[in-house]
Amino acid sequence: MINGKILVEKLIVYAKNFLYLAEIDEVYARNLVLGEFKLTSTEVDPKIDVDKIAKMTVPDELFDEVMQYAKENALCEEGHEEIFATYIFGILTPKPSEINNTMRSLRESMGAKVACEYLYNISIKNNYIRKSAIDKNIGWEYKDGDRVLEITINLSKPEKDNKDIAKLVSAPKDTTKYPLCLLCRQNEGYRGTLTHPARTNLRTLSVELNGEKWYMQYSPYAYFYQHCILLSDNHVPMQMTRDTVEKLFDFIEIAPHYFVGSNSDLPIVGGSILNHEHYQGGLHEMPMHKAKILKYFKNEQYPDVEIGQVNWYNTAIRLSGYNRNTVAELAGNIIERWKRYSDPSVDVIGVNEKGVRHNTCTTIVRFLPDNRYSVDIILRNNRTNEQYPDGIFHAHPEFHNIKKEGIGLIEAMGLYILPARLKRQLAEIQDVLLGKNPYIKEEFEKPEHSLYVHRDMIAKLVSEYPTVRDENKAKDIVTNYVNKVCVEILKNTAVFKQDEKGKVALTKFLATLDIK
Repeated sequence: MINGKILVEKLIVYAKNFLYLAEIDEVYARNLVLGEFKLTSTEVDPKIDVDKIAKMTVPDELFDEVMQYAKENALCEEGHEEIFATYIFGILTPKPSEINNTMRSLRESMGAKVACEYLYNISIKNNYIRKSAIDKNIGWEYKDGDRVLEITINLSKPEKDNKDIAKLVSAPKDTTKYPLCLLCRQNEGYRGTLTHPARTNLRTLSVELNGEKWYMQYSPYAYFYQHCILLSDNHVPMQMTRDTVEKLFDFIEIAPHYFVGSNSDLPIVGGSILNHEHYQGGLHEMPMHKAKILKYFKNEQYPDVEIGQVNWYNTAIRLSGYNRNTVAELAGNIIERWKRYSDPSVDVIGVNEKGVRHNTCTTIVRFLPDNRYSVDIILRNNRTNEQYPDGIFHAHPEFHNIKKEGIGLIEAMGLYILPARLKRQLAEIQDVLLGKNPYIKEEFEKPEHSLYVHRDMIAKLVSEYPTVRDENKAKDIVTNYVNKVCVEILKNTAVFKQDEKGKVALTKFLATLDIK
């Protein structure tokens, strides 16, 4: 049994160490927690291992104790223990106004990097970012010539279907739902339900982007260091316009050490949430950012802007220059021109005969080491046809066993977020190669088989490697297969392939913008 009075004191010590609980607020905070624990007094001279608490890197132990205490004492409905524990940590976290005041003060006195670290660390220490769960994710790098991919199997992110994501765009708005979606500002402090995650420990920073009110928070999934999300104050759909570039530039002027980008505004080629405008960024050099320029171009109207095609798998144009206005203006021209551009010779139709738009962009901005403004514009198209019903420029069907979800901002830049199911499935495929699990072709082709989705992959690997005795060798074979698939998926997303036909088509498109 958990001693509630001792637990309260441990929580207070933890909050003083990691959640900036001021001495003047200590009695107040203690009484709030006592009240939630249905206690009327404190422990006299509690015996607490203060040093142990001061060395905690994550709050998991205390969080679990709060859940256990809540269950033992029926402090919440059965199954709501995590919601209750999140609420307790929310009580002990500084209020949004305090967070914002502190961050602005830190930014003015010590710089944006220190200010962001303050909120990021709080988001870990109050259990909004579940660092222990994230640390269990599996990850590796794949060096492909001059290019590098980062590949992760994410154990905490649910796999989503593109068709379900697309429904968000056309679905009627339920104006009675509160919060309207997972990205709405109204999540900050929300108690949570069994169908909507608790957000009492969420804290955001208020920022102004292109004259609009936005908020920055950190991602609870944290795909990379200080992975942040920017969300509009308004529940409006994703959009990709000239103004998008201005908003992104406004943010990196607030946090110049970050990159930030916008997913496209169409299903298949966008992110998993299309009904609320948001951006993603953070303190990480993405694989695409390391890629060099394959070919340089010029535009006489913008002599101060460097223009290049990135040596990357998809079709990415990089603009850079010291003058924000000219870089943003040219970027806006490219975005708007591409949205309506068609070239049937390479299956690109910008707007179809029914007026449905298929072209859009994924746009990412950052400061280069020499302080130039930089914009990467990845050209996207979400058309489907009979051969590719899930998307002509999407992962092709033969790769869906590895990745079927849309290739959004992060993966388009070379950081793959693969589904959790692969941890088990890839290990089982290794066992097939090692002979631990006999390969009977007919069995694997039955839809009820646990590896049915990988039947073609397994047949190919068994044919190429009929005798594998070493476990490390088997793991390398399977991992290398995944690496190659990730490369091919990014090539699938390229609207202009890096063959002669694609080169000609890209040159033709750029010429419409006087880029030669």
